[in-house]
Amino acid sequence: MPLITDRKQVLEVYTAAVDRRWVLPTFNSENLTTTEAILTATRDYGRTIGVEDLPIIIGITNKYKPRPQSVYYTHTRRWEIGMQLFLKELEVLTSGESPFSKLKVMVHLDHIQWDDDREFLDWDMGQFSSIMYDASTLPFDLNIEKTAIFREKHGDNILVEGACDVIGKTLNEEGGLTTPENAERYMRETGVDIVVANLGTEHRASAADLYYRSDLAKQVSKRLGKGCLCLHGASSVAPDSLSSLFEDGIRKVNIWTALERDSSVVLFTEMVKNAAKIIGRENTEKLITQGLLGKKIDPGNNASVDFCTTTYRQHIVFQEMQNIVLNYLSVFYNSKNEHE
Repeated sequence: MPLITDRKQVLEVYTAAVDRRWVLPTFNSENLTTTEAILTATRDYGRTIGVEDLPIIIGITNKYKPRPQSVYYTHTRRWEIGMQLFLKELEVLTSGESPFSKLKVMVHLDHIQWDDDREFLDWDMGQFSSIMYDASTLPFDLNIEKTAIFREKHGDNILVEGACDVIGKTLNEEGGLTTPENAERYMRETGVDIVVANLGTEHRASAADLYYRSDLAKQVSKRLGKGCLCLHGASSVAPDSLSSLFEDGIRKVNIWTALERDSSVVLFTEMVKNAAKIIGRENTEKLITQGLLGKKIDPGNNASVDFCTTTYRQHIVFQEMQNIVLNYLSVFYNSKNEHE
């Protein structure tokens, strides 16, 4: 089916997910390989649980400094070209001719900045199913003010997600973990549909000893009075630590880092194993001599075009990203939840 962007239809998908005790996952993408891996895994998992129209959200950031994904989408490094390509590819991949046409696909605009994305905000925002407006780097009162203005302008047509606090700060840092009181005030004064709270996780998963604060999520959700929380930074904790999200009041979860980080390990391993097939016998022997490759590497193979193409590398990444997405889907769309 076509991309679901109408606010009423998007809300219907969220309501249906609550009825089935599902947590809706958003996987961000900055290239076609990632987008197709997400869709393929969703289609395949849907078939295993007998739901061919399984909902899935695919997101992208724009000029978000920590990771400007529309900029990275094309080597022109022009965000407007990257964003158009991302949207057009999703349109084609959800068309009637596509193997993913039965899925309920929504597109999420992530971490839109109050300052750097001003030019982008003149675009037609109706192309998106939901938007996360991020003014979390501002003082709390100003964050509320700017988010409320954005919600007033776009909230009648688009599901609006707002960032209550910066994700990744610890309890001991200024503006650390979200307090139930701040979350309640933020929700009340901005009018956003979904609140992104700092619940102990971190974007880009660079710190050690992080853990998702299920207890805090419950407190915040109880204060807000309804399930309208989104968890960002899920890649910084193990997937099996997220099995209580629905009970904690989390209705949406965002993931990106794990897709790239964990598939890179598999790609690197496979390329080392096949070093001689990729760079040839002579170059492999040189790297062994230089100590850059171990002596157990077999230099006895000749280079093959099959092993030195972008297609070869993308296929490895594609397959591993599928596995990563499937693992998360089994947590968030756990069929056991429906019978609890």
